[in-house]
Amino acid sequence: MAVRHRLIRVSPSAVWDVLADGHRYAEWVVGTSRSEPVRGDWPQTGAAIRFQVRLGPIRLVNNTIVRRCEEGAGLELEAHAGVLGTARIAIELRPWGEQCLVIVDEHPLQGAGGRLHNVGFDALIQLRHRTMLARLARLCETVAEGTPDDTRQAPHGTTVRSAATGVEGAGHA
Repeated sequence: MAVRHRLIRVSPSAVWDVLADGHRYAEWVVGTSRSEPVRGDWPQTGAAIRFQVRLGPIRLVNNTIVRRCEEGAGLELEAHAGVLGTARIAIELRPWGEQCLVIVDEHPLQGAGGRLHNVGFDALIQLRHRTMLARLARLCETVAEGTPDDTRQAPHGTTVRSAATGVEGAGHA
């Protein structure tokens, strides 16, 4: 299993607010370029979002279903990735003082990913999670600061673009 964690400098409720917005999924999940809720009330159990994965000119449309929701504390998702199969992604939020410790645990369930799963595959998932958690942290911290999602103030008053913008392709690896 690929388990990774990151301390995010906001409260668990601020992280939950981002996770609970199905439109923001593509902003922090590596490899996705668009997302939209398509069934149920995201992130309640049984709800689903559709997302796009771009591989050059090819756009694959897949979905993620909420298998378990503990509001404010955790989500368990089943991501469907076509011929690659399905994966279980568990996201746990733990209060850590005034901050939030986010723990992500992912492993393939079915399809090619499940058949090819090995230590090397876990290492690739670890790299993906490092980037994903960095994006989630940046997005949560930007939203909590109250600055617009697509820009933030850098030192000395200059404005920089955030990797967590709401434009199509923001989540593309």
